[in-house]
Amino acid sequence: MDKEYTNDLLLDFGLDGSRLIPVVTQDAHTKDVLILAFANKEAFEETVRSGYATYYSRSRKELWKKGLTSGNLLKVEEIRINCEQNSLIYLVTPQGKGACHARKKSGDPYSTCYYRRIIQGRKLEFIEF
Repeated sequence: MDKEYTNDLLLDFGLDGSRLIPVVTQDAHTKDVLILAFANKEAFEETVRSGYATYYSRSRKELWKKGLTSGNLLKVEEIRINCEQNSLIYLVTPQGKGACHARKKSGDPYSTCYYRRIIQGRKLEFIEF
């Protein structure tokens, strides 16, 4: 069965469910990319069950429900899958002040983790949103 043409969900998290799938998270309204994270089977199933973006933290080696401690939850409006069924897009509505754990000088979180751009190939410039 070709993954590209089926209506069946065929995500492959490996036999033990720990294989990580990349998840691009976008604001459902602005289409801004907020986060690139990863989901294992448990994180994906928790996202589907709860309706809130849940990932697997590679650094902490545990489930990570984005915003659970900060209050900046990401409500999932739609989940999209690519043609080969090996990456996902979560279209979300942010429930707090921002999506990033990094903070502006004001103390508010950045609305996206992509708040800087590369200039001249080696310097970073902050982008105001």
